[in-house]
Amino acid sequence: MALNIPFRNAYYRFASSYSFLFFISWSLWWSLYAIWLKGHLGLTGTELGTLYSVNQFTSILFMMFYGIVQDKLGLKKPLIWCMSFILVLTGPFMIYVYEPLLQSNFSVGLILGALFFGLGYLAGCGLLDSFTEKMARNFHFEYGTARAWGSFGYAIGAFFAGIFFSISPHINFWLVSLFGAVFMMINMCFKDKDHQCVAADAGGVKKEDFIAVFKDRNFWVFVIFIVGTWSFYNIFDQQLFPVYYAGLFESHDVGTRLYGYLNSFQVVLEALCMAIIPFFVNRVGPKNALLIGVVIMALRILSCALFVNPWIISLVKLLHAIEVPLCVISVFKYSVANFDKRLSSTIFLIGFQIASSLGIVLLSTPTGILFDHAGYQTVFFAISGIVCLMLLFGIFFLSKKHEQIVMETPVPSAI
Repeated sequence: MALNIPFRNAYYRFASSYSFLFFISWSLWWSLYAIWLKGHLGLTGTELGTLYSVNQFTSILFMMFYGIVQDKLGLKKPLIWCMSFILVLTGPFMIYVYEPLLQSNFSVGLILGALFFGLGYLAGCGLLDSFTEKMARNFHFEYGTARAWGSFGYAIGAFFAGIFFSISPHINFWLVSLFGAVFMMINMCFKDKDHQCVAADAGGVKKEDFIAVFKDRNFWVFVIFIVGTWSFYNIFDQQLFPVYYAGLFESHDVGTRLYGYLNSFQVVLEALCMAIIPFFVNRVGPKNALLIGVVIMALRILSCALFVNPWIISLVKLLHAIEVPLCVISVFKYSVANFDKRLSSTIFLIGFQIASSLGIVLLSTPTGILFDHAGYQTVFFAISGIVCLMLLFGIFFLSKKHEQIVMETPVPSAI
């Protein structure tokens, strides 16, 4: 299948702009979040694990709300407006509220940060992804081709994040607010005038439809698989790898800056893969593509347990560019093929995002304790072993259903 980037489609341009601006905002602080917490604020591994656990637990509450409400709203924008305000307020919150509280009153800072990040980022990311996926299905373009712009935005943010972070993390936080203001302007310009198309995705959704999903055996197989794989990916890639990588160099500052460059290059590759991989997934099926992504995940984690050479670890990090698009695109296509399409936000936010978040809530603190006592190598061996076991589970129990692809048709103007 030929690669088709529908630049003339106004809805594609809006979906791409949403993704680009959200992910450049997020990457400016999130890509170095663990380094900031440990290197600048001096948190221990146990405190870091506890913080991540509480962040994820709080985000679960918002994900449940976001998923159900957005499926009822279709493509209407109240929740996207909520996200835009969080983006704009990120700079003042991080500098004047979150940082001082973590240093003076950790528990209060922990709770306020969990509410703020859960509402705007940790649950907001899944909300925005499901919103743009609805746009893609309603207005006939591949979700991955729009989501690729989010990866480009993340790459640009990650590239400059390391530079600005080495000067002052506060620069990063103010830039987030700046891009958040642009995000708000884009949301203001997007007019969902075509109510028939907007309502079609949400039409007729009832309580019984949501209940039916939770009675489906395939849904719980999918959830178990995600908990045992994607949650460990998040723990590895967010809590462990950035600090581990920075420690491979002669100074922490050099490692932090090089990690920013590497992360930026990796996400550029990820963006290219995000645009191409939907067509690969269409060919091999979502189950096979998802399993391939998990194989790459296991190899990445295991390699970090076996090698300490920064050049080898840098190459291993680049495999992330294939792994993430394979998993994310496959999850959406698996959901559409196996469950009610009208409930795509619920399936994605609860079946994927909440499932992985529950894994993080349950496993972050034990992982942090294991790290404090045994170090990186033992933790990496343990995580890679569990991911391999879940890979076998997925081979035998995930569904092989494969959705038929519908040809593109003309769409109305979005402005």
